Amino acid sequence: MSLKSALAAFVGKSSYVVLHDILRRGGTSLPGKLATKIDPEVMTTLAEKYDVILITGTNGKTLTTTLTTRVLREQFPDVITNPSGSNMMQGITGTMLTAKVTGKSHRPIALLEVDEANVEEVARQLKPMAFVLTNIFRDQLDRFGEIYTTYDKILKGIRLFPEATVIANADSPIFMRGDLPNSNVYYGFNHLPADGDMKAPHNTDGVLSPTDDTVLHYHFMTFGNQGDYFSVSDDFKRPELDYAVTKINEMTPRYSNFDIDGETYQIEIGGMYNIYNALAAYTVGRFLGVTTQQIHHAFESNAQIFGRQEAVNVNGKEVTIVLIKNPVGANQVIDMMKTDDQPFSLIALLNANYADGIDTSWIWDTDFESLKDSGMQAIATGGERYKDLYVRVKMAGYGEHPVYQDLKQIVKAIDEMPTKRVYIAATYTAMLQLRAQLAQQGFIKTGMGE
Repeated sequence: MSLKSALAAFVGKSSYVVLHDILRRGGTSLPGKLATKIDPEVMTTLAEKYDVILITGTNGKTLTTTLTTRVLREQFPDVITNPSGSNMMQGITGTMLTAKVTGKSHRPIALLEVDEANVEEVARQLKPMAFVLTNIFRDQLDRFGEIYTTYDKILKGIRLFPEATVIANADSPIFMRGDLPNSNVYYGFNHLPADGDMKAPHNTDGVLSPTDDTVLHYHFMTFGNQGDYFSVSDDFKRPELDYAVTKINEMTPRYSNFDIDGETYQIEIGGMYNIYNALAAYTVGRFLGVTTQQIHHAFESNAQIFGRQEAVNVNGKEVTIVLIKNPVGANQVIDMMKTDDQPFSLIALLNANYADGIDTSWIWDTDFESLKDSGMQAIATGGERYKDLYVRVKMAGYGEHPVYQDLKQIVKAIDEMPTKRVYIAATYTAMLQLRAQLAQQGFIKTGMGE
């Protein structure tokens, strides 16, 4: 380790101790910021002792990382990760600086969620053995532009390491672009007969064939642009899957029961999108030799996941916090809520800070209208961009409804809902503000992950 790297590591670790142990504030972003200010290449040295796996994509990075960490820890004693979703350079540097490993056996694994725009620089410094790709959907247009621009950012990182394995969601056709020399492991859904012939809805992004840019057809679709696709103009089609969901047995807001390659698994979180995340975690585990019995045990853990369908009791109300940030993800959250067999209320919170995405046009592609066919009894809106969301929900046919601009009123808002079950769907910084209020009033702890 060079003198510059040693100094950067010392400053980063010292600031973490002050923040975490003395001030009790936690966080890894500031220590990483200080360290990279001294030595922008500090992670190169820190990563030398790790096998590195990077997880990226639009939706599902945090839950996929959390589930995969649990899976790998069934077999490997030293797996470090960034559980709070601090997935840019500063946060990842902070994670590497403050990681604690036993060194008892096997080379430590660094399993890291990475923001799509940061893949190239993070990969260059960490030299990953594998990349895990979840999906690509329209998201944060102010940062990424359209989906092919986002994927190009990811490809720049992958192309630096042709020897790395790409573990990709094969149901997402955009991942078949790029002509990479890397070896591949593919996962996806085979839960329906492959004998249909349909096109995606007209407003779906990412449904062009990588061979000739014609519109793809599907034997079946799951959601967004995902499914068993094929071209009618040439022989392009979804590749053979190495690991597949072969049956969906039951989906509720609180758990999902499904088969992977004929064997039944259950995770304590709802939504088809979370089955994809579990399948990705399963695939990484099998890639590294984790047994199916160990994966069963990992999935059975009922630990809460920061901001991802966290269940909180607020004055007797069953409150579930869910993250929304783009139309595909928000529509999946709506579909998850619609599986609830009990009456519920919804509080939707919209911010538009840098971490959320400044462009809020995505709310107009979110299908709030479909909640009319559910058990939803009441709806309210709030957040820093409450006016935008109020108009959108009103235009969806819900008329005048309560608005909570100040999140200090959130407990009051929950209390005033007519149902015992309340969902709070919030963008990222709104979720942080919400959790801060709930923590201040003693309903949750301030920790942000395992």
